Amino acid sequence: MKWLVGLWLLMWALRATAVVEDLAPEGGSGVFRPAEVVADKMLVVSAHPLASDAGLRVLEAGGSALDAAVAVQAMLTLVEPQSSGLGGGAFLLYWDARQRRAHAYDGRETAPMAANEALFVRGDGEPMDFWQALVGGRAVGVPGVVRMLEVAQRQFGRLPWESLFADAIERSRLGFEVTPRLHQSIASGINPGLANTPSSRNYFFLDNGEPLPVGHLLRNEALARTLELIAREGADAFYTGPLAEDMVAAVRSAENPGLLSLADLAAYEAREREPLCRDFRQYEVCSMPPPTSGGVALLQMLGLLSRFGLIDLAPESAAYAHLLTQAARLAYADRARYLADRDHVRVPVTALLDSAYLRERGRLINRERDMGTAVAGELPGLAGQVGRSPERPSTTHLVIVDAEGNALSMTSSIEMAFGSTLMVGGFLLNNQLTDFSFVAERDGAPVANRVQPGKRPRSSMTPVIVLDSDRRLKLLLGSPGGSRIINYVTQALLANLVAGESVQDAVSLPHVSNRNGVTELEQGTAAEGLADALQARGHEIKVRDLNSGLHGIERLRDGRFRSGVDPRREGAARGR
Repeated sequence: MKWLVGLWLLMWALRATAVVEDLAPEGGSGVFRPAEVVADKMLVVSAHPLASDAGLRVLEAGGSALDAAVAVQAMLTLVEPQSSGLGGGAFLLYWDARQRRAHAYDGRETAPMAANEALFVRGDGEPMDFWQALVGGRAVGVPGVVRMLEVAQRQFGRLPWESLFADAIERSRLGFEVTPRLHQSIASGINPGLANTPSSRNYFFLDNGEPLPVGHLLRNEALARTLELIAREGADAFYTGPLAEDMVAAVRSAENPGLLSLADLAAYEAREREPLCRDFRQYEVCSMPPPTSGGVALLQMLGLLSRFGLIDLAPESAAYAHLLTQAARLAYADRARYLADRDHVRVPVTALLDSAYLRERGRLINRERDMGTAVAGELPGLAGQVGRSPERPSTTHLVIVDAEGNALSMTSSIEMAFGSTLMVGGFLLNNQLTDFSFVAERDGAPVANRVQPGKRPRSSMTPVIVLDSDRRLKLLLGSPGGSRIINYVTQALLANLVAGESVQDAVSLPHVSNRNGVTELEQGTAAEGLADALQARGHEIKVRDLNSGLHGIERLRDGRFRSGVDPRREGAARGR
């Protein structure tokens, strides 16, 4: 049996090199017309109607935005298992309306203490292909979302912790109907481990081997018991005791075993960090600092573009798309070289966002000609090298405003669709360690995002909170999408703040993306019509599916809140 699994992994690895960057691990399952919700007091937007329902019920019971986020994440673990869950990590921004202050919480996974730079190196000294690392225990990091939510909820929650899991526990037992997107994610075979790992195969497939059909009533008694345990005993019940033992056993006994230990789980800490905020036009834009690269790259792009007259350009024009891609090239070049977990390596955040530095970098942007592959800027005393980090887009985003005006923007992930495919206690474990660079050094210099014990892998998650000139909430925004998240969020943010489009129109815009390579245009949308004009400017074009999951909330001038739900997925807004 083991040789069959090994042969299957090898076959995937051989074809992976050419396709890993073009793959969309959560491909689209169709486009729908989301209902726009305008709410007077409270609003929840998430990737599934049942999750948004759970969040709204918590708000209606007097809960805070943070309380509602716990309920939403618990439900998403059940109904959107391909994207996030208890076995993953998250970044969370919270706006405290009374103190008029933003808080940032880092629930990113960490590498086991036994891990080192050779984690993704084969016996011949060459780095593994992504598919060799993906399935099984090797890429499982210490999950962070449960501890992070507990830490934040203790500070800003109003309801008892135990009460926040009631909806997800009940729904786990009653079951939910498999959606077209979940069915498509299973049926696509995009994660090679799903049908070959017993714990996930038994859950996501029928007895005859067929993927769960649309409408199938899926129950999860094991998850109900896990949620009851966490509700009753807190996050410690997740990080110690029988559940922790089961996670370690699953990781270490997998065909591709990992290094997770009980000590790693028990020692995990979610960290409150200083939000990364900068002025843009009349607004203050706040996002997450490292270990995610999203905040720095987003703010770099805004700084680079601030000297160009975007307000005079239509957001769907070739001239606008060209400028967006040029700023993205420069930001992604710096991201690849310098950004990583600043608890382990020196990350020059202040220098990268310095106005003089961005002004100098902006001179490389030509309105009429693509600059080609950008080179990272030179910063004194820093010689970092670009690594190789696949970074896949199985992620979710949720935004919430409560009756007191507190607000939350949270991006949560298990990495590849269905993560490692290892199921424990009714939830999937992540494969987030593949977000590290698979090579530790180049040309004798260390790669910033190399594997190190206890380190958090670099991410592109970009939760955003925008304040107006009176420091009132203006916009909440974020998206899944792997390394393309930065482009998705930046494009939608500019459409709302500069072009004045509604948040719903902004998240529905056809995507244009460049990660310092080809310029990607969203297949089946008006973006395809930009190809000739961009090619005339020197762009290499690729038309493809660009399956974001942008969710947003904007505050209107009359104080009400309006939703933005990405039509590419199955999200929903709920409010009153």
